[in-house]
Amino acid sequence: MNKERIFYNILKNIKEVKIQGARNIARKALYAYFLIPTEKSKRLLLSSRPTEPMLARALKEMKKKTYKEILEHFDSAQDIINKNTLELIKNGDRVFTHCHSTNVSKALIYAKRKGKKFEVYNTETRPLMQGRKTSKELANAGIKVTQFIDSAAAIAIEKENSKDKVYATKVFIGADALLNNGIINKVGSEMISELAFIHKIPVYIIADSWKYSSEKIPIEKRKIDEVWDKAPKKIKILNPAFEFVPKRYITKIVSDLGTLKYEAFVKKVK
Repeated sequence: MNKERIFYNILKNIKEVKIQGARNIARKALYAYFLIPTEKSKRLLLSSRPTEPMLARALKEMKKKTYKEILEHFDSAQDIINKNTLELIKNGDRVFTHCHSTNVSKALIYAKRKGKKFEVYNTETRPLMQGRKTSKELANAGIKVTQFIDSAAAIAIEKENSKDKVYATKVFIGADALLNNGIINKVGSEMISELAFIHKIPVYIIADSWKYSSEKIPIEKRKIDEVWDKAPKKIKILNPAFEFVPKRYITKIVSDLGTLKYEAFVKKVK
């Protein structure tokens, strides 16, 4: 397969969400750009997922760092995130997570390998079911996982709704974008964070600092056939892929810069 064919195949897979997760998207985009390092290539890659600041940051770093050095950042950042997350997990914790985040999954697997005893609640994350990917990764690492349908998130979070009084003790979610006043993450994240905030359950955002952006990030809306293929024409369907989570719901940001309150993180990342 020639370089151009590989490039456009990666571009197509990013657009169609066959490549998932900000870190994985950035890594693949970097590789594609490395194959054809032109301004046109950069524009195409940036337009493939305009909601991913990490993709833009990785391509920007190509001006002053080597391909290898940028890849090393992802690994070194994850190592720090793992250690910071480990300090937050207590034996007996029930960690609620949503969708699929490489940063979150790797941090939880690291905690398991370090001997922490905890379990995970997570959601399917319709319509593309990214939550199943999380469940498989964690279960394969020996972590006990309970998966909920999205509309049952309150049962896992609210003390009053939990039939057996076994509710989440912490919420760990990733982020596609870290902004000055909150984050953007998979749709459903705002509802989960607000519920947790109301019920005094801490919400931690586990994310690489390269996901920070001071610019306005668009909320991606995806094809309606993901939700309902061949739906009746008279029915309007909305399929927002992401949503904004205000910083007031967030306890701390856990990144390669440390475990920080939101304002402290923004000040440090700038």
